[in-house]
Order: sequence, then C-alpha cells, then structure tokens
Amino acid sequence: MKLRHSLWIFLGIFLACQDVAILPKPRAYPKIVFPERSYTAFDSEHCPFTFEMPSYAEIQKDSLFFEEQTADQCWFDIYYPVFDCSIHCSYYTISAENSFEKLNDDAFRMAMEHNKKATYIDELPFSKPNNVSGFIFNLEGPVATPFQFYCTDSLQHFVRGALYFNTQIRPDSLAPLYEFVKEDITHMVNTFAWKESM
Repeated sequence: MKLRHSLWIFLGIFLACQDVAILPKPRAYPKIVFPERSYTAFDSEHCPFTFEMPSYAEIQKDSLFFEEQTADQCWFDIYYPVFDCSIHCSYYTISAENSFEKLNDDAFRMAMEHNKKATYIDELPFSKPNNVSGFIFNLEGPVATPFQFYCTDSLQHFVRGALYFNTQIRPDSLAPLYEFVKEDITHMVNTFAWKESM
C-alpha cells in the first residue's frame, strides 16, 4: 500500500516538472443575441420625410443640443436598447442662413474630424429617383462614430445622421454590432422619402 502511495506521489511530482505548453485562448467576440430584423414606418408630424426604421429601436425626442434649444422640432435619436447605441438625426431647412453648401460642408467636416483616429474613411454617394441624394460615410478604426450619412433634395431639406455606441469597448469587439446596425441604416436610407405636403 505504501509503495502504491509513493508511486502516485512520484508520478505527480514527475508530471508537475514537465514543460507544458500553455496556449492562449483564441480571440473571440462576446456572444450577442441579435433581434430578428423587422421594420416599421417612421412618420412624424414634425418631419417632412418618412422612412422605415427597425422595430426593435425606439424614437427619443431631442429638445436640447449642448444645453441650447435644437434648431428644429425634427431632431431625434433612434435608440437601440438591446445594443445601447443611438443614431442621432438632425433636420435643417435649407435657407440663406443654412445653405446647401454650408450644410454639405458641415457634414463632410464632421465626418473628417474623425480622420485622426480612423484607419479608413469611405465616402459613398447615392442618388435615388425620388429626389433623395446624399452621402454615407463609413469610418473604420477607433472612432466615436463609425457610420454617418445625410439625405437631401439640395433645395429645401437636409437630414444628417450619425451612429454612436454608449460604450468604451474596443472597436473590434463591437464589429458585429456595427455591421448589424449599418444594415439597418442602409435600409432606412433606401426607404427614405420626402412628404409631398410639406
């Protein structure tokens, strides 16, 4: 019995002294349960446009912008409770004070402000037959907003949107969420239309 006990102790010491290769865990994204894609109509009495938005997101009305009144009643956030992110949307009537050139330059300037941290910025122009045109800005790298866009008719209306996540998590960990929400934004842009009566 003593021999068997001594043999187990010797075997344990022998195995403990062996070089064992320790392998790091492979990189992986946290498990995310994505909602099933479905859309509902956005049609506010304060806004001269409509589009289809995700049914798993909610509209939050903006009333203040940096402690001041918003420029228009049609400022709102599309908030995703499941991802804790928002698409900040602002509307401007094109006027002498806010000309198309100024609003266009502002949209490009706000996208390019992230150039210091972005590893890549893709500017994608679009034009639809229903008098909706604009740009989508796809930003890669550790930027505050990975996706921005604007829709306009170049004469009366200008709508700008920017995606923000309320987290400090590294961009590569959020990559699956970015891609999911980008597909929703693309759907919103594709279904975007001006109201005839406004």
